Amino acid sequence: MKILICGKGGSGKSTLASLLAFDFVSMGSKVIMVDTDESNIGLHRLIGTEAPKDIMEHIGGKKSFIEKLRSNRDTKMFKDDFTLDLFGQDYVKSANGIRLVSIGKIHEFGEGCACPMGMLAKQFISGLNISEDEIMIVDTEAGIEHFGRGVEEGVDAVIMVIDPSYESLLLTEQVAGMAGQRSIPLYYVLNKVDDDTSKKIRESLGDLAPILGELPQDPEILMAGLEGRGLSKGHPRTATIANALMELK
Repeated sequence: MKILICGKGGSGKSTLASLLAFDFVSMGSKVIMVDTDESNIGLHRLIGTEAPKDIMEHIGGKKSFIEKLRSNRDTKMFKDDFTLDLFGQDYVKSANGIRLVSIGKIHEFGEGCACPMGMLAKQFISGLNISEDEIMIVDTEAGIEHFGRGVEEGVDAVIMVIDPSYESLLLTEQVAGMAGQRSIPLYYVLNKVDDDTSKKIRESLGDLAPILGELPQDPEILMAGLEGRGLSKGHPRTATIANALMELK
């Protein structure tokens, strides 16, 4: 199963992705995490690994990829149904039963747009062959640009994280519309909510998409993020979400 997690900036996408990864491992699955957020540099820390080298470097770098695009040459970077064995240890970092790869990051001033990373992410996600006991979790950049790049084409489900903000609610309709255009199952997870905000969000959502679960503001997770500490296990609330996803598999 390939699961993509999206939402507005600061909604808790990376945290949810990491907690679900730990939950799936505890349930006996092997987890592959794919970092497609070109600006967030902290996902590896959350799961306790070193930062992997960018997959973009493995294919010769962003400049080389752009040159291929401009010359109309074949831009298919991977063979059909490839596995992570294609990449060395520098590009795949492992910890706690989770393997992490990073598509590409913006490293330099004036580097240009992140469109090549989106194209590469699309190829990687759709082309990677995973076994029956493996689950891929894709952590995306904020907003909906990944929909425009077609990154979702290779996934089995999209989870949108919604926090108690007007901006998050505005984004839900756009995400629902785009997921619907591609016929990709969409589910919501409410994050950082209490009884009042949960009720308000649920009223606003109506029947746009099913809600898999909700998470309150967790002081321990909040402090870990503030201090730069990683997570070490899942969460009872996310374990329920993980179980619901396994039933969809």
